Amino acid sequence: MSNIILNTTELPHLLTLLILLPVVGVAVMAFFKDETAIKHVAFWTAALEFLLSVPLYLWFEPQRSQMQFGEVAEWITTPPVRYALGIDGISLWLILLTTLLTPICIVASWTAIKTRVREFMIAMLVMETTMVGVFCALDFVLFYVFWETMLIPMYLLIGVWGGPNRIYAAIKFFLYTLAGSFLLLIAVIVLFFQGGHTFDILALSQAHYGQTMQAWLFWTFFAAFAVKVPMFPFHTWLPDAHVEAPTAGSVILASVLLKMGAYGFLRFSLPIVPDAAQRFTPIILTLSVVAIIYGAYMALAQADLKKLIAYSSVSHMGFVTLGIFVFNAQGVEGALLQMLNHGITTGGLFLCVGLIYERTHSRLIADNGGLSKPMPRYAACLVIFALSSLGLPGTNNFIGEFLVLVGTFLQSKTIAVIATLGIILAAVYLLWMVQRVAFGVPSPKTAKLPDLNWCEMATLVPLVILVFWIGVFPNLFLAPMHESVAHLFDTMARGQQSMPTAVGLLSGAGMTAP
Repeated sequence: MSNIILNTTELPHLLTLLILLPVVGVAVMAFFKDETAIKHVAFWTAALEFLLSVPLYLWFEPQRSQMQFGEVAEWITTPPVRYALGIDGISLWLILLTTLLTPICIVASWTAIKTRVREFMIAMLVMETTMVGVFCALDFVLFYVFWETMLIPMYLLIGVWGGPNRIYAAIKFFLYTLAGSFLLLIAVIVLFFQGGHTFDILALSQAHYGQTMQAWLFWTFFAAFAVKVPMFPFHTWLPDAHVEAPTAGSVILASVLLKMGAYGFLRFSLPIVPDAAQRFTPIILTLSVVAIIYGAYMALAQADLKKLIAYSSVSHMGFVTLGIFVFNAQGVEGALLQMLNHGITTGGLFLCVGLIYERTHSRLIADNGGLSKPMPRYAACLVIFALSSLGLPGTNNFIGEFLVLVGTFLQSKTIAVIATLGIILAAVYLLWMVQRVAFGVPSPKTAKLPDLNWCEMATLVPLVILVFWIGVFPNLFLAPMHESVAHLFDTMARGQQSMPTAVGLLSGAGMTAP
C-alpha cells in the first residue's frame, strides 16, 4: 500500500495553494500605498488562507495512516529533489493552528504597528508561507528551505518592530537557531549519501542505519530541534525574544515556531533513527523534567508578564518532549494535543499582555492591578487562559497533560511524579498573577482603562471557544491522530525493511506523479 495518497478532492493542489496564497497577498500589496488598504489585504489574505485550510479537516480520512492531500513533482534532477507535499494526523492540527493565528495576529497588530506597516504585513504573510511549508514538506531539501527561510521574517519582526533591546534579542534568536539549522543541513547531506541517494522523507524513515550513524544523526537532529522547542539548556534565547518581540511576534513564536522543534522530533528523530532515540531516551526524559520544573520555578520569580509566560512556555514544552519520548500512544498523542493546546492558550495569554500594554505601556504585574473592575471582559479572558494553562479540568490543557502523564507513568513512575510538580507550580505562579492583575487593587491609572472593544474581543473569543471545545470534546481532535501515531510506531519497528521512495510508492499503487 502506498504511503502517500494523491489529492483527488475538488481542490487538487490544496497544499500548494495554502503555501502560495500568502505570497500572492504580498504581491497584491504592491498595488496599494494606503496603510489601511495594506492591512485589509493582509487580513483578507490570511482569512482566506484559514478558510481554505478548513477542508483539510473536513476531507481528512482519520482511518488512513498514509500521507493525504499528496502532491509530488520533479524539482531538481541531480541530485533528485522533489516538490513533495502531504499531511497526516501529526501535521494536520499544526497547519490549522498556523492559519487560524495569522489573521488573529494581523488584527492584533492593527493599531499596535505604526511604522513600516507594509513591511510588517509582508513579514507576517511570508512567515505563514514558510510555517505551512514546514508542516507539509515530504522532501528533506524542501523542508530545509522552508525551515531556514522562516528565520528571516521572525528575525525582522523582533529586530525592527521589537522593544528597546530588540537588536540583541533578534541576533541571539538568529544565532541560536542558525547554529541548529547548520547542523540540520549537515544531517540532510549525510542522509542523502547514507540513505540511498534520496531526500525523500518517507524513504529515509524506512532505511536502516548502523548504530554509530544513528547516534550521530540523533544528536545532530537533537541540536537542531531542541533549540527550536526550546529544551533546557538551549532555552536562553526565548525570554529575550518574547520580551522584545511585538505581540504578533510573541504569539507566532510561542504558538507555532516552538512546535516546529517538537514536530521535527516526530517527523525525523523517531522514524529515521529509532534505535538511537530509544537508547538516549533517559537523557531526553531527564532534560524534559528539568525544563518542566526549571521553567515553572523561573516563572514564579518574574515581575514582567511576558517573561512569566515565556518561562511557562519552557515548562509546558517540557511536557511535549516528555510525551514524545516515552514511546507510547498515550504520550505521543498527549504531546500532539499539548502542542495544539499550548498554541491556543499561550497565544491567548500573549494577546492579553499585548492588549494591556497598549493601554498602560507597561508589562509589569505591579503596574496592571485590579483590572476586573474597569475591564471585566478583559479580566474574564485572562482568567480563562490562565486556568487553561494550569490544566483545569474542562479546559484544553488538562486533556493533553493528563495523556502525557499517563504515558509517562507507563514508562517511569518516578518521572511522572516529578513532572506532576510542574502542574502544581504552574497553579502557583498563574493564580498569583491572576490574583494581582485581575483582582488586585486598581491604581488611579488602571481604574479608568477602557474595556475591550469588539475588534479586540474578536482576537480572543475564537481562542476562548477552543479552550472549552477541546476540553469538553477532546476526541474530535484526537481521532485524526490515532492512525498516524500508530503508523509512526510501526515505522520505528520496520526500520530494517527495504527503502521505497515516494514516487516509487505511487507507481506501485498504480498512481503517477505529475
